[in-house]
Amino acid sequence: MTDSSSIFGRKISRRNTLKGLGATAAGLAAGPGFVRYAQAQSSAPIKIGFQAHKTGIGASYGRWYEKTTNAAIKAINDAGGINGRPVEIIIEDDGTDPGRGAEIVAKFATQYGCDVAYGTLFSHVVIGSAPAAGEHKLPYFVVSEGHHVASTTLNRWVFQPGITDVKSEIQSMAPWIAANAGRKVTQIFPDFAFGYDHRDFLPPALKAQGADVVAQIAIPPTESSFTKYFPQIPSDTDVIYHVMVGPAVLTFVKELGEFYGSSKPQLFGFIDSLEAVDINSPGLEFLDGTHFWEGSPRYAQPDDTDAQKAYRAAVGIDDNGASVDDPKDVSTAAHMFGCWETLYVIKKAMEDAGYQGPADKAKLVEATEALTEFAEGPEHPQGPKVFNGKIHQVFGIQNISKVEDGKLKVVHKTSIEDGLYEPEGDYTTQPL
Repeated sequence: MTDSSSIFGRKISRRNTLKGLGATAAGLAAGPGFVRYAQAQSSAPIKIGFQAHKTGIGASYGRWYEKTTNAAIKAINDAGGINGRPVEIIIEDDGTDPGRGAEIVAKFATQYGCDVAYGTLFSHVVIGSAPAAGEHKLPYFVVSEGHHVASTTLNRWVFQPGITDVKSEIQSMAPWIAANAGRKVTQIFPDFAFGYDHRDFLPPALKAQGADVVAQIAIPPTESSFTKYFPQIPSDTDVIYHVMVGPAVLTFVKELGEFYGSSKPQLFGFIDSLEAVDINSPGLEFLDGTHFWEGSPRYAQPDDTDAQKAYRAAVGIDDNGASVDDPKDVSTAAHMFGCWETLYVIKKAMEDAGYQGPADKAKLVEATEALTEFAEGPEHPQGPKVFNGKIHQVFGIQNISKVEDGKLKVVHKTSIEDGLYEPEGDYTTQPL
């Protein structure tokens, strides 16, 4: 299906039509070759297949990924599109399911004739969909955070250029956790690929800081009650490092508070445990004084740049990180910025490649691999970034925020250098 509300992101007016006719007349005067080029540029949209988690455990993310995508495409089209062509978003719901995800990627390539596929968040869906992107030679830009792309275990057609990965995030934050929260850490994480990244990368990162993971507790992401897991937490735990996903995240944090009462260990959470959840919900009072990782801060900060302010206005979130139309509709701010930034990476790579159509897909892959850094600004409001084309992964800053007075206040920012690591492989050696 095509979501008509998301197509082109601009209105057709008589003025625009007349401007288009004028451009065509100028092309006729320039000769037949120019006419073909002008028509291709003006009439054929760039098609981006948006693989959205409209339903399933990723639905809250999918809703805000779609809002952010529509806002970015509107901004891009209002500024002239990509290589002079408008951008069309074609949306399909993957149900946050890897099998359905693979079918949709194939559909984008064969049925819709998309130039790229884009948008996927949940790691098991990315891993399940990536082979289809390789098979159909369809550039696949994910906004997923997992280490699956950077590990170079997928294929050359898959990129993660708009959001950092868990390995980098953990490496960046481990020194702060060990120095400020505690040295005996119990992990609680979702029992699937994204959670396994936390399981695998936190222990060595903390060990390097003189701290230890004393227990690891995996919980199915579809679980609806969590109290039965909490007795597994060792009594000598200094810090509970938690990251939970899915529709029951509010239940998770509430039950954690009920289990401990006022005598809780230190808590350090990935904001995934609270994404799309109002931090002032009844039962979450115990979170006061605890800390969370955030990619992009949910709450407006005193030092927000003009670019960050403009981005927040464009995607429609207020100073509390909720929808300007509904204060109860809390955003997934820590992740959805990656949609905005990834779309601008696609734009940059297509312009560098001189992208004209499907025949240029290999050129687009190579142009993306040649990118090296993105300056903080309107296209990259979360902060500056460096890109490693060998592993198709971007690196950026991280935010550690403290819950104070019912809000999240950024208390520490890491540097890009804090999260850099040696590549585990090189996609550019693979044939296209």
